[in-house]
Amino acid sequence: MQQSAAAPTEQEMTRARDVLKIVSDAYSARMVGQDRLRTSLLIALIAGGHILLESVPGLAKTTAASTLAATVQADFKRIQCTPDLLPSDITGSQIYDAAHGTFRTVLGPVHANFVLLDEINRSSAKTQSAMLEAMQEKQTTIGGELHKLPRPFLVIATQNPIEQEGTYELPEAQMDRFLLKEIVDYPSPAEELEVLNRIDAGILDPDHPGDGKVTLDDVRDLQSIASRVHVDPAIRNYIVSLVYVTRNPAPYIGEDRARYIKYGASPRASIAFLQAARAFALLQGRAYVIPEDVRSLRHVILRHRVLLTFEGQADGVRSEDLIDAIFGAVPTP
Repeated sequence: MQQSAAAPTEQEMTRARDVLKIVSDAYSARMVGQDRLRTSLLIALIAGGHILLESVPGLAKTTAASTLAATVQADFKRIQCTPDLLPSDITGSQIYDAAHGTFRTVLGPVHANFVLLDEINRSSAKTQSAMLEAMQEKQTTIGGELHKLPRPFLVIATQNPIEQEGTYELPEAQMDRFLLKEIVDYPSPAEELEVLNRIDAGILDPDHPGDGKVTLDDVRDLQSIASRVHVDPAIRNYIVSLVYVTRNPAPYIGEDRARYIKYGASPRASIAFLQAARAFALLQGRAYVIPEDVRSLRHVILRHRVLLTFEGQADGVRSEDLIDAIFGAVPTP
């Protein structure tokens, strides 16, 4: 019987709290509000997953990603997705070197620790597939040669829910590869006023120095610590039960609401809950997961996995409301 990994020590937990405080403080110094976005980005980073952000333009998604990358001293690349973007524009290609009569490999922007895919739904299906393959396999193939992606590797993809002309909707199987989906809202008037004040103070200038740095080794340590956060068997069963109900909702939430669910979540949702709950517990300073951690993550993990029927979309049903009903129907351990 395989023994489980040793639980995080108190020294490791203290170190994790110190690192996470540095990262959170650096984020808050440049970002006004958007605490939910900070939490989701950190969960994705610690859990080793990827995140899909949905919002209108201009809500500082690029600033959030670049701030997080700068704080952990990581390579950051931004890719503006367009219909004519080719897979090789992302992964890389081989270029003929006439001086030496040989081909040399030029790695694409996906070979970075943090990759921001801006408006991923504007790229073609072939380009989306190449990017999502890199996300899943953590490697690219160029000219028959494998090239490993760096660790940590975090993809932050965005999509604009308003303008749909000239876009290619992500297929369900590709959406499922994102650990989380976060919806970024407009700031409050007070937060927007603070943004103007920080612009005048020069805090949001790209070359403005940040306070405190952590290293990529620190991030890898966080990932290692999170992977050893304790998850009780009762909570594992809770996760599996929740995901099961998304696939068989009628006996639990009634036919009236169940008819709005086209497809439930795959086993990737159970894996996502397990990984994200461990990361969330670590963010809370705990070496163990509690049921509230799972509940707190219900929308970001399931909103892109519980798919609505056409009738549900036409009636204006929100997947979040159905998810809440499912959580209300499953007993909490």
